[in-house]
Amino acid sequence: MQPVAPDALLTQLEWRYAVQKFDRTRPLDGAAWDALERTLVLTPSSFGIQPWRFLVVEDPAVRTELRAASWNQEQITDSAKLVVFAIETPLGPAHADRYVARVAEVRRVPPESLDGFKRTLHRFLSQPPEKFDLAGWAARQVYIALGNFMTAAAVIGVDTCPMEGISPRKYDEILGLSAKGLATCVVCCAGHRAPDDPDAALAKVRYPRDEVIARI
Repeated sequence: MQPVAPDALLTQLEWRYAVQKFDRTRPLDGAAWDALERTLVLTPSSFGIQPWRFLVVEDPAVRTELRAASWNQEQITDSAKLVVFAIETPLGPAHADRYVARVAEVRRVPPESLDGFKRTLHRFLSQPPEKFDLAGWAARQVYIALGNFMTAAAVIGVDTCPMEGISPRKYDEILGLSAKGLATCVVCCAGHRAPDDPDAALAKVRYPRDEVIARI
């Protein structure tokens, strides 16, 4: 394995920004997009349970509908790719059973050897701690995937724009997600910045490192 050099990583993170205007004429390279989809699959999650689905919306007509549910922001229709990050809801014991079966399959171990882990997952998903919001927990897992996706995209030179300026309920309605046990959290556009996107030239505004990182 040849790791990415620290300087190269920082160079790409300095290069990235939330693109406001995508180049509609530039598609994404197939290998680059395949790597980004696999990045989503490889994202870590609590317990490893992966309480999410990532919907790549390719139909132009559907994207036009979604743009109307996104404050008419042009990135929704103009980016090369649009990914909807959704949670599975409601979470319950069936999700635990499915994941434990997958662990047994991939790691080639007897299912019964995972009974203790299964019981732990069952308790967590069916009897969470008092006032613990399972849907909120799942949404936080989704944001791990979003950050992973955006960082990986920057490293390979793909532009992104994460967007919460949407109507999640309208997205669910347009995409028929409720019937599938899914709920929209956030979306992310990916592609290449337009040469005339004025935001590309703006300096990053961040607080100094010693103000945001404490050493105890």
